[in-house]
Order: sequence, then C-alpha cells, then structure tokens
Amino acid sequence: MTPQRRGTPDFLLLFLTFSLVCFGLAFVFSASMAFKPSSPWYLAIRQSLAIALGTVAMFFCMNVDYRKFQKWVAPFLIFVVGLLFLVPLIGAESKGAKSWINIGSFSLQPTEFAKLAVIIYLAAIISKKGEKFREFKRGLLPPLFVVGFVCALIMLQPDFGSTMILAMVAALVIIVGGANLKHIFLLAAGGGSVGALGIAIWLLKTGGDNYRVGRFSAFLDPWADPTGSGMQLIQSLYAFGHGGLTGAGFGQSIQKLHYLPEAHNDFIFSIIGEELGFIGTSLFLLLYLAFLWRGLIVALRCQDTFGTLTGVGIVGMIGVQALINIGGVTNSIPLTGVTLPLISYGGSSILVTLISLGVLLSISREQNKPEKEKDTKKRA
Repeated sequence: MTPQRRGTPDFLLLFLTFSLVCFGLAFVFSASMAFKPSSPWYLAIRQSLAIALGTVAMFFCMNVDYRKFQKWVAPFLIFVVGLLFLVPLIGAESKGAKSWINIGSFSLQPTEFAKLAVIIYLAAIISKKGEKFREFKRGLLPPLFVVGFVCALIMLQPDFGSTMILAMVAALVIIVGGANLKHIFLLAAGGGSVGALGIAIWLLKTGGDNYRVGRFSAFLDPWADPTGSGMQLIQSLYAFGHGGLTGAGFGQSIQKLHYLPEAHNDFIFSIIGEELGFIGTSLFLLLYLAFLWRGLIVALRCQDTFGTLTGVGIVGMIGVQALINIGGVTNSIPLTGVTLPLISYGGSSILVTLISLGVLLSISREQNKPEKEKDTKKRA
C-alpha cells in the first residue's frame, strides 16, 4: 500500500509568520538597547535562541499529522497541570507573582503551554462528543470543569491577564464547537454575578490588591498618580505622541531610555509607535491582521472538526492576546501586562506561539493534498 503524501504547508501563512518574527526581533533589539547587563545585544541574542528553538519545534509540528495531537492531548495536559502545580512552590517571584520556573539562566512560563493544551483538549473533546456536546451535563459541563481548574491554578500565581485570555479563548472554541448558546448565556450570567460578589467581598475584607486596583485607577485617569500607578501608561502615551505621523526613526526612541519600564516586553508596541509613527504602525497592524486572517482561513477550510476547532483556538489565542496588549498600552482597556505575540521579548511566549503555528501549518497541509489523494480518501 502506497503511503499518502502530505500536502504543502500554507506558504503565505509561513511567510507572514516569519515576517512578524523578524520584525519583532528587530524591535526587541531596538527597545532593549538601553538594557545592558553585558551588551546592547543581550536580550536580542536570547530572543534569537528562543526563536531558533521555536522554529525547529514549529517545523517538527508542521511535519506531524495534526490528528496525532488529538491522541497526545491527555499526557500533554497532565504534564502542563503538573507544572502549574509546581509554579507556586518553586516558581521565581516577580512583581508579586510567581509565574516562571527557572531552568539555569532561562525561565519557563507554564501558563503559555497551558493555553495551547486547553485549546487542543477542547477541540479533541468536542469533536469526540459530537452532538452530545449540546447537552449540559454530559456535554458542556465536564470540559468546563477542566478549563476552570486550569484557570484556578493560573490565578494562584496570580496571573489575571493570562487567566482572562485562556477563559476568552476557551469560550470561543466552545461556542464555535456548537455549544447550546442558552447554556453559555446562563453560565456567563451566573458566573459574572458570583465573580462580582466575590470581588466585592474581597475588596471589603482585604482592601484589595493595591497593584491591580492601581492599574484600573490608572486606566480611568493615569494622571491622577503620574509617578505611581499611572506612570507606565503616561510614558506609553508620550511614546505615541512623540512618534507623530512618521515616527522618530528606527532606534531613535526616547522612552526606551529607562523612562518606559518593560519597553522590550509588554510595551514594545509603544516603541513601535514612537519609532515608526502612525503610518508605520498602521502598516504593521495591517500585516498582523493579514496574518490572523490567513490563519483563520486555514482553520475554517479544514473539513475535520478537530482541525477546525484547534485552528480557530490558535488564531483566537494570538488575536485575543494581541488585542489585550495593544488595548492596554494605548489605554483603550485596563492594562493587564501580557506580551504581544511574535513581537515582544519572551522565550516561553515565542516558543509556544511558534509551536501553535506549526500545528496550524500541519492543518493547512491536509487541505493542500493532491486532488487525486483527496478523492481517494473521500471514496474510502
């Protein structure tokens, strides 16, 4: 029996991916020039190593039949949950949160892997249940328990931004997977009420977490505390103002010179706005939208439920996180402190994003099989 040949990957998606990766690496270098533990290339070199590892992982996943990930999801999810259990115990603390596990001179953020694990798990369980997924007890409730459990582990760190992203992407996959919208509405209403009550009790009992309350206050009026909670947002807005229409020029940002904290990470979009201006930033956003649109097309063209839901989840994960990052640094929504996928500095973020895109490219290869093989498979 002659083995079936796999199709070619979606080269437009691959091209757009590497265009964004190269663009991001250039701006990690530009934004971190003032960060000099040894040289201005320090963070750019570390990011390059993460990109190299992520590229190898992406090509590996791209050359694996995506259906195999459905079989591997259980051990992957168990492994990720195990890491999430370890984070509060042995994790490195930064800014009041334990989100990283140090491995030598590098750090691993299990939350990033949890996002992909939950997406593949939901796609696998929904495709397996089929029409039964529209039932509440036997269909929707079991995966909701799993998602809620993973979100609870992430909140223990605490990492509100990642929890929100995971919950939103899970909701997207569940809705696209055909869940009964009546169940979703009732759960959202009930969960929102319980959550609001819990927050109110927490605020009354403890006075709240000054760090997170400060971020919300800064969203409402960053100039109310210009040297405290509003400082980052004010400096971010100064960066966009300095960029103007055409930008200050690549490498010419002023805000990255220790005025804007995390310029190479959470606030890299601010540096893009300052150095490229409105015109350059608009072109960058168009490139990013083209990338997301192409990924969505690949997902929706898949004839397999598991492949479609996995693809939609991956594109949703990247798109939602990008929206939250850009919305936060432009003061359009409260700041949550998440990276801009494929652009910001962060080894775990770029690694998981490239692995996820490898899975999406594997899905695209199924659609690009020679027509004869597609017809043979349909007749079989």
